[in-house]
This record gives sequence, C-alpha cells and structure tokens, in this order.
Amino acid sequence: MRCTRTGGRGGVRRPFGQHFLFDPNILAKIIDSSGITSRDTVVEIGPGLGSLTRLLSERAGRVIAIEIDKRLIERLKENLPASENVEIITADAVTFPYDTIEGRFRVVANIPYNITSPLIFRLLQYREKIPSMTLLLQKEVARRIVASPGTKEYGALSVSVQLYTEPVLKFTVSRKAFSPPPEVDSALVHFRVHSSPVFDIKDEAMLLKLVKTAFSGRRKMIANSLRVFEGIKEALMESGINPALRPENLSVADYVRLTNALTAAGKRCNPPLRIPG
Repeated sequence: MRCTRTGGRGGVRRPFGQHFLFDPNILAKIIDSSGITSRDTVVEIGPGLGSLTRLLSERAGRVIAIEIDKRLIERLKENLPASENVEIITADAVTFPYDTIEGRFRVVANIPYNITSPLIFRLLQYREKIPSMTLLLQKEVARRIVASPGTKEYGALSVSVQLYTEPVLKFTVSRKAFSPPPEVDSALVHFRVHSSPVFDIKDEAMLLKLVKTAFSGRRKMIANSLRVFEGIKEALMESGINPALRPENLSVADYVRLTNALTAAGKRCNPPLRIPG
C-alpha cells in the first residue's frame, strides 16, 4: 500500500512518487475499519508492493488491485502468495470503468494525494455499486471532508462529498510510518456510501455549481457570494436561510433547499458564470 505524490528525491527516478506503508498494526487497523468480510469484493487502488493486498485477500472473497505503475506489477505479483481471489489490473484509477466489475464492491485505498478529489468523485459516479469506501488521505483533506458547518475546514469539498456519503475519520497516520516518508501526515476516512439520494435534489449540477460559487467567496454573506444567481434573495427567503450568514454556516440540507428553490423558480446563474478552479 502506498501514498502517492509527484516527484522524487536522492536522484532516484520515481514518476509516481511512491511512499510505501508497511506497518502491520496500521494495515490491520485499516482492514478492521473497512468492515470487509469473506462475502465482499474489494477494489484496492494503488497496491504498491502488496502489503495491504495480502491482508485483504485473507479477509475478502475477491480482491481487484488497480495499479498504474507498470514497473510495480511484477514485484506485486512476486510479493503476493499464489491466490485465486486476487486480480491485478494495470490501469489509471481515475479513468477506470468501474461498471465493468460484476456486482457490488467495497473500496480500500491509499489515495494518491495529487488526484484525491477527482478519484473520489469518479468513484461516487458508481455509488450504486459501492456500499463503502475506506480511504487513507492527506490529513488536511480528510479533515475537510468530514468537517461540520461552522468550522474553518468546512467547504465545497465537505458539502459535495456529504451529499452522497457519511464520512467518519477513523485515525491518523504519521508520515514516519511510510518509506520514504511523505511531507504530510495522513488520516483514514471510512465512507458509508448512499446508493440512493438522502436528499431530494432537483438539479444536481446546479447544486454543485452553487456550492462551489458560494465557497469561492466564503468570507462574504451568502446573499453576496451567490449574487450571480438570479432570484437568490427570494430563494434564500423561501428556504428560511438568513442572507447575512456566511457560506460555512449553511448545512448540506440548507444548500439542497436553496438549490431546489432556485430550480423551482426556473432561475439560473445570470450572467453565465465561469466557476473558478
């Protein structure tokens, strides 16, 4: 299992910047936090040298390990015991067609830091097939994902992920647990994924645009940060949201109600807005 960063050190060419996790106690805690059983198919992203893969194969019914670094594939095969329940796929996890996997599956992964958000949202496109994800992330990103309204970590990522999941930060992992150590600490987050919407969202694309726009001006009052949306003041009033609140004060449910009010009124971003980032 590895933590992936771009770049390398000491003259060693490491295009995927592997930082391998070998600590058996931490690996065991990851397995326990995932809640997998012999009935489960598990997708592991970034198996590296197979330390976690081996433990997953002992607990799960089937393991599909997706590795982008072709140089690691042979070493991965050498390090894994002969097992009929492990399949190794050379692919980019961000573009991999997860609908080709038969049945439902759980995800256990040490997500590459530089593709954290794209990978999470790629997986959530297949949320009907994924009951849970157990992901080792950069600690700061993990704290943003699980953040509650009113905290400094709460933002667009918090809202966007919590629309579809219930994330819980399980424990943190020191950078010293990796070889070579990355520049930051990590944290394990377990996501309970909702196959069907918890919220009645009328326009999902509109909601995500509204949330991103709101937090691009997080120091402003919500009425001002969303002023580019036609009819925003009326929608805030209809939703029972104080227009003087700041974006981080609104809950996920608040953003859903606000979006639905705008959608019901046939309102949109006016003039057309180019969402930053």
